[in-house]
Amino acid sequence: MKSNLSRFRGYFEQTARLMVGVPDYDTYLEHMRTRHPDQPAMTYPEFLDNRLEARYGAGKAGCC
Repeated sequence: MKSNLSRFRGYFEQTARLMVGVPDYDTYLEHMRTRHPDQPAMTYPEFLDNRLEARYGAGKAGCC
């Protein structure tokens, strides 16, 4: 029972972070570890800068 609650809490927290635009660094690290073990993972500050750039794009104006 406790493990089910812990797992649910983890999913809830991840969903809440994604809903407000905070990317999940732990998921990124797991992805890098399993899919790209030969490449170094970004640090947390690098990861946040990368995600903000991807989402908002510095210097891009509007849709055109």
